[in-house]
Amino acid sequence: MAMKQLSGLDATFLYLEKPEMPMHVGAMHLLELPAGYRGRYANDLRRHFAARLPAAPVLRRRLWWMPLNLANPAWVDAEPDLTVHVVEHKLPRNAATLGDARALMEAEVSRLHPQLLDRSKPLWKMHVIEGLPRSARGHKQVGLYSQLHHAAVDGQAAVALANVLFDVTPEPRTIELRPSTRQKTFKLDMVEMLRGALSNEVAQVAKIVRELPVTLGTVAGTAKTAITGQVARGKGSGNVTLAPATAMNATVGTARAFASTSVPLLELKALARAHQATLNDMVLMLCASALRSYLLQHAALPRKSLVAAVPISLREAGDTRADNQASMSLISLGTHLADPAKRLDHIRTASSAMKSTMGRMKSILPTDFPSIGVPWLIEAAVSLYGKAKVADRIPQVANVVISNVPGPQVPLYLAGARVLTNCPTSIVVHGLALNITVQSFDAAMDFGLMADGAAMPDVKALALAVDAALDELRALVPPGATDRASEQPAEPARRPRASAKAAVRRKAPSTTAAEKTAKTVAPVRSVSRKRPPARESTPTRATRSR
Repeated sequence: MAMKQLSGLDATFLYLEKPEMPMHVGAMHLLELPAGYRGRYANDLRRHFAARLPAAPVLRRRLWWMPLNLANPAWVDAEPDLTVHVVEHKLPRNAATLGDARALMEAEVSRLHPQLLDRSKPLWKMHVIEGLPRSARGHKQVGLYSQLHHAAVDGQAAVALANVLFDVTPEPRTIELRPSTRQKTFKLDMVEMLRGALSNEVAQVAKIVRELPVTLGTVAGTAKTAITGQVARGKGSGNVTLAPATAMNATVGTARAFASTSVPLLELKALARAHQATLNDMVLMLCASALRSYLLQHAALPRKSLVAAVPISLREAGDTRADNQASMSLISLGTHLADPAKRLDHIRTASSAMKSTMGRMKSILPTDFPSIGVPWLIEAAVSLYGKAKVADRIPQVANVVISNVPGPQVPLYLAGARVLTNCPTSIVVHGLALNITVQSFDAAMDFGLMADGAAMPDVKALALAVDAALDELRALVPPGATDRASEQPAEPARRPRASAKAAVRRKAPSTTAAEKTAKTVAPVRSVSRKRPPARESTPTRATRSR
């Protein structure tokens, strides 16, 4: 194969990786096996993957490093050993009596997540967890924790990969595959590698020079618009400054604490319509209210609003390439506002301002750039940043990462097993010890909360606060409004925001449900909210853009 050098953004995830900062993403799945199932699911999964590998090139490549790590490495073909990439773990025999399946899986994810992927092999791994209690229907259950390196996929590329691996019926579909005529090359000589690296370098510099006039014009126009908007809106409009100091803004270690929860997807969409907001606004509101409640519970709520770092996809519609095409934006969460109606309005305003700015900037944000010497610089900087505990000493631009990834809104099956949960697992880094990633799946929005084990050992309490935040959001809407909203299609145009704001403010409770919960609910690690039994529906493929 011709050498395919990693883009600058993809390779950055390799250079950032240290034992205390694993750079893989994935998901925690709870799977229900068919009635009367006998056998070892790990073996079934290996056979399933063997059949799908030809359609999943991201699982069939590994890294090839440049001489002296001079520039970004390249991808080369590889044949994965499925006995190494699909592994089985058995819980103790009494594990099922110590907690429900979801809580047991969360503990396993917390234990397995710090384990780095082997860079001499394709950068993925599937952990099958046996020994879980049976489902509500009496069926055998297994857990699956997936690991994929962020150098290979971003959130939407992972969804595209899932479309290859998962099915919409219990019976796996047959995928038509055209045999490859390409001769596989597992070794590149030094001359070829250096020639490829230098050619890529020249192309990147030429592209930057060619696009510089357009880039400068876009940046100037965006800056002018942003400044004008800030002057017009004045103070208190959600403009982002440096984030306040919290326990989440710390140097991270090698331990992780993971928790999850799920909220009804259709109800959240109805709430979004009732509040003249987007589904993403609802996700940010739930996270903001939960964080406010959690920090109040710990007597650690800053006077300034928390700031979220929110990944923004740069991917064009229909682009399913397995790489990273994303950037990051900042949104004020309004956690300093006790009134939930005002908090929601703050988030809508901040989100709208971010979209306006990013709409102009998306076309010029780079995902690739010259890399000669970059590996040395980034790796040295990351090592120094961690060892010197810089994150503990200087203000951060954000407090938390919140990511909302569109997923399949239909039931899914994997190697014949029904998928009950699809809770994302993501990355924490120095200075950002909490990552909340959300993905729509079937009839739910699944939340995955990954935290540093020392900074937030009680992250389960934050997951429970998300549940309370949903009750708070429900209380803002007049009775029956969400029912009417769910029965009607979204309006083609929004009503004036002033009237919507006045309506929700009239319904705002004097004391929020989430803050009442914060006074009475102690941090709990072993309690888990069970997802309601999945409803059977006619499988169709559908995803919704946020």
